[in-house]
Amino acid sequence: MELILIRHGETAWNAERRLQGHLDVALNTTGLQQAQALAAALKSEKLDVIVCSDLQRAQQTAAAIAQHQGINCAVQAIWRERNFGGFEGHLIADLEGLFPKEYAAWRALEIDNQFPANAQGEFTGESIRQFHTRIENALIALGKNHQNQKVAVVAHGGVLECAYRIAQQLPLNATREVAMLNASINRFELHFENGVMNLKLIEWGTVAHLNAALDELMP
Repeated sequence: MELILIRHGETAWNAERRLQGHLDVALNTTGLQQAQALAAALKSEKLDVIVCSDLQRAQQTAAAIAQHQGINCAVQAIWRERNFGGFEGHLIADLEGLFPKEYAAWRALEIDNQFPANAQGEFTGESIRQFHTRIENALIALGKNHQNQKVAVVAHGGVLECAYRIAQQLPLNATREVAMLNASINRFELHFENGVMNLKLIEWGTVAHLNAALDELMP
C-alpha cells in the first residue's frame, strides 16, 4: 500500500503554541490556504482512499483534498491526536508552572507517564505507550483493508511521529529528530511480511507546495 500521511493545516492554537490534543479546534485562515495548496499539489495523483481524524482541523484539510479527487473521506476517530488530559487548552510555555511534576515526566519522554485530570476531573490522557499502540493498530488495520491501493490519511503531528518511529524502528522514548509540519506530505510504503506490518519511509516533510501564491488558491 502507498500511504501519504498528512498533518492538518495550521490552527490559531498551533500558531500560539497552545496544546490541542482532543480539543476540537478549526483551521485558521493560513490553515485553510494550506489545505487548498496541499489539495492542488495532490490533484495529479489518483488516490483510492482518503481517511481522516474526526477532529475538524483534520476534516477540513481532508475535505479540500477529497474535493479535488472527487471521492468521499472516511472519518475515523482512531486517527485523533494524542489525548493530553489536563495539559489541553494551555500554552506550552505555561505547562511547567502549572504542572511541574507531570511536565518533567512529559519532557523526559517517560513512556508510561500520566497527565493530570482534564477540566471535568477525568484522567483521559494517553501515555506514549498507549498512544503508540493506538496508532500502530490503526496502521495495521489500514494496511489490511487497503492492500495495493494509494491511501491518504489526514491526521495530526503526534500520529506522524508514531509512524516515523515505527518506520525508523526507533524506541518509544526516542528524542524527536524531525519536524511534524502542518500540511506536509509524508510518504510511506506499507506491507506485511509473515503477518507482520512493515512500514518503509519514502519521503518526509515536503512543504514546497505551500510556497505557491496561496491567495490565488482560495475559492
